[in-house]
Amino acid sequence: MRSEVLSAAARKNLFFSPEALEIVLSNPDPVTFTNTILSVLSESSVFIEKKDVMNFLAGDTAAAPERKPFVPKNKNHSGISIVSGTDITGDSTCEGKITDFTAYFKSRFFALKKMIEKRRDFGASIPISKAMSLGREARIIGMIYEKKETKNGHTTLTIEDECGSCTVLISKDTACDGELFVNDEVIGVSGKPSSRGNLFVAEKIFRPDIPAGRAWTPSDSVSSVAFLSDIHVGSSTFMDKEWEKMMTWLKANSYDMDLDYLILPGDVVDGIGIYPGQEEELNIADIYKQYEKLGEYLKDIPDHIKIVLQPGDHDAVRLAEPQPALGKIFTKSFDSNIILAGNPVNIEIEERIILSYHGKSIDDWVSSVQKLTYEDPINVMKEMLIRRHLSPMYGGKTALAPEKKDYLVVERVPDIFVSGHVHGAGKMDFRGIKVINASAWQDQTEYQKAHNFNPNPAIMPVVHLGTGAARMMDFTK
Repeated sequence: MRSEVLSAAARKNLFFSPEALEIVLSNPDPVTFTNTILSVLSESSVFIEKKDVMNFLAGDTAAAPERKPFVPKNKNHSGISIVSGTDITGDSTCEGKITDFTAYFKSRFFALKKMIEKRRDFGASIPISKAMSLGREARIIGMIYEKKETKNGHTTLTIEDECGSCTVLISKDTACDGELFVNDEVIGVSGKPSSRGNLFVAEKIFRPDIPAGRAWTPSDSVSSVAFLSDIHVGSSTFMDKEWEKMMTWLKANSYDMDLDYLILPGDVVDGIGIYPGQEEELNIADIYKQYEKLGEYLKDIPDHIKIVLQPGDHDAVRLAEPQPALGKIFTKSFDSNIILAGNPVNIEIEERIILSYHGKSIDDWVSSVQKLTYEDPINVMKEMLIRRHLSPMYGGKTALAPEKKDYLVVERVPDIFVSGHVHGAGKMDFRGIKVINASAWQDQTEYQKAHNFNPNPAIMPVVHLGTGAARMMDFTK
């Protein structure tokens, strides 16, 4: 029905907005309804908006007003760029020395400390060593070294700053009991030192967090951005039929609905030797040919769409994060409209900031925190935003490169935060941020079956940059 409706409109050089099309398709007889409305609106405008359909249904549409001339759209991509200082590509300096690790954790600590001290309800802190010597109420900031539960049901945290450490006691009778803590996150604590030992009794916990009350501010942008994560070209479980269905939809609709940008947040190919027995599930067993095939697929994407492509843990770059962009040896067959970026990265598109991260650290969050699951990656991403860090836990499943700057600190509050990795699909509004998990284009593998992992593939999230409206387009149906 959708194709018939679009064809009927195209024959009259008319185009439905996505919102108008949804209303039309909800009609019991979409084709007849389309022909009827086109007979009334055919002279009104080239683009049929939601308000046009609603006016027609309400009987408020005038017949045959003066037709507006067709004006071709000028697709201008001057509004897309990689935000300076957020991409490690070409700037890696770490050698794995002790001094590198020292600089790395200092960078993280002071960046997050600054955010906590900017909170209106916190203010300035004092060093842990000074707070412990004063014997009065104080505010301190530290990085969590260890968390324990006492036999009486209380929680203790060992935290440290640049010049000292202490044990924070969180009583089970306080409001902050039951809060989620992970190693190496940075927190603020208000409270008072105990008269017994090196103990600081907490009254309230503070995090860098996203400012409360923040909301999405609409803009006059008419463009949309789509996300295609975890394509896994080269895998025998790559969903080529669903991919072709999606590509057909892009060719038919992307120009007219102003879908002008596409972000690929990693695992664009399946790679080689990533997991046990992978070689039995590859139909392209050469890493160079996997990228060549990917290049062929991307050539089918309409030319007006600007593409940003990042690596993930299956791609041919270093595994340690932050990851640099793919090298030219793998991307020489790619079209010039593809921007190669590192992981993670901030992308500015028409004055919107998009934080794009492949999402490997979701593995550590799920394994470390009982309430977080692979089935609900959106809540994991929310915890990242609350701590303003994508992968705080050092020494887990996610390898972290000790750069002089911690690129996984969320320094700037994004408008959109997208990740992939877990082959899930979901969306959430969190304090004005559109949080997106961007699905996959690979069906369940034998390795995933053995681990009882059920993906949610072939879904393309699309976010309107003006209104913030987010849609999850399912190409399995």
